[in-house]
Amino acid sequence: MSGYLLRRIVYGALILLGVNLFTFFLFFTVNTPDDMARLNLGGKRVTQQAIEKWKVERGYDKPLYFNDKAQGSAQVTDTIFWERSVSLFALKFGRADSESAGDIGHEVAGRMWVSLQMALPLFILQVIASTAFALLLVMFRHSRLDFWGVVSCVLMLSISSLFYIIVGQYLFSRVLKLAPISGYAPGLDAIKFLVLPIGLSLLARIGGEARLFRAMFLEEISKDYVRTARAKGLAEQVVLFRHVLRNALIPIITSAGGYLPYVFMGSLVFENFFGLPGLGAYVIEAIGKQDFAIVRTMVFLGSLLYIATFVLIDLAYTWADPRVRLG
Repeated sequence: MSGYLLRRIVYGALILLGVNLFTFFLFFTVNTPDDMARLNLGGKRVTQQAIEKWKVERGYDKPLYFNDKAQGSAQVTDTIFWERSVSLFALKFGRADSESAGDIGHEVAGRMWVSLQMALPLFILQVIASTAFALLLVMFRHSRLDFWGVVSCVLMLSISSLFYIIVGQYLFSRVLKLAPISGYAPGLDAIKFLVLPIGLSLLARIGGEARLFRAMFLEEISKDYVRTARAKGLAEQVVLFRHVLRNALIPIITSAGGYLPYVFMGSLVFENFFGLPGLGAYVIEAIGKQDFAIVRTMVFLGSLLYIATFVLIDLAYTWADPRVRLG
C-alpha cells in the first residue's frame, strides 16, 4: 500500500503542476499585468504612473519567467511566475489584485471555517438521508411508496437549486419568519443563519443521490448472495443493512466522496444568496472584481483538494471491501 500511495502522490503532484502551469499561462497570456492594473484601477483613463505603482505594490513589475538582470538563483525566483505560481505549492498565496481584498491566505483561512460550518453538516446529512431514503424505497419496491418516491426524486433533481433558494427564503424567512433571510454571525449564533441554507441544499441534492443509490441497491439485491441470505431465513431489514448496503458501499463512497472537496471550498450559489462569508462567496466576489490572483489561488486549492480526496476514496475502498487491495 505504501508504494501505491507514493505513486498516487507523485501522480497528483504532476497533475497539480500541470494545472498550475496551464492556469498561469492562461491568465497571463489573456491579460498582461498592465491589463490587470487597468481593470482594477478603473478602465482606460488611467495614467501609466498609476499602473506602474499598482504593479510594484503587487509584484507585477518583475519579469514573467526569467530575470536576466538578477544574479544566481534570483534570475528564477525574482519573477512573477515564481512568486505567483510556484509559491502556491508552499501555500503562500500573496496579495489580492483588488485594493480592498487584502492578503489571500488570511482570507482563505478565515472563510474556510464558515464554509465548513455549512458544508460539513450538509455532507453528513446528505449521505445519511440519501442512503436511508434509497433503502426505504428498495424495501418497499414495486409498491406505491416506491413509485411515488422515485417520482419525487425525479422532481427534486429536475428543479434548479435557485428555485429552492427563492421559494425557501420567501416561505421560511418572509412568511413564516423561522430563519433569517441572509447574513452570518460567529459562534453559536451562526446556527440560526445556517439552518435554512443547509436544509434547502439538502433538499436540492437528495433527489439525485437517493435515485442513484436506489439503482445501486436494486442491482445488489438480484445477486446470489442475497438470495442465499433470504433462504437462510434472515429478515429483509437484516439482508438490506448487513449485506446489500455493505456491498454497495464502494459506489456510495465514490459518489459521496466526489462532493467532499465542496466541504472545504464552499457552495458558490448558496453562500452568495444567503450572504455567508465563505470561500464560495469569496470566489464569486473575485470573479465580479476580476481579481485573477484570488481565482488562480482557488483553482489551485480546488485541484489540490480533488487529488487528496480521491486518494482518500481509494483508502476507503479497502475499508468497505476487504477484497480490495491497493497495489
